[in-house]
Amino acid sequence: MTVTTPQPHRTSRAVLVAAWAVPVMVAGQFALLSGVPIAVVLIGSLRRRRHRRWAAALATVYATALVLWLAGPSTAPSLSKFLSPVATALFTAAGVVVAVAVSRRAR
Repeated sequence: MTVTTPQPHRTSRAVLVAAWAVPVMVAGQFALLSGVPIAVVLIGSLRRRRHRRWAAALATVYATALVLWLAGPSTAPSLSKFLSPVATALFTAAGVVVAVAVSRRAR
């Protein structure tokens, strides 16, 4: 009789890459396109309970910035142009925090 022990769920490589892509894309002025890796992180967080909180916080930051840009009286042609330097720094910092949290759990 063989007994198998359940393997702990590891964070997938796609989620790790997506988590690190978010701050790079925001800092590189591709804030609107960073919604794609944020969606990957959100979907990947369904497997890891500890990542849900971080992924939800990052998605909330993105959604708030997006709604303010779309609903506001701004004439900025893109989300990256709409974000102030402080907002860009906070958005990038939130992405780094999520990426570090996902990376620490992957080990």
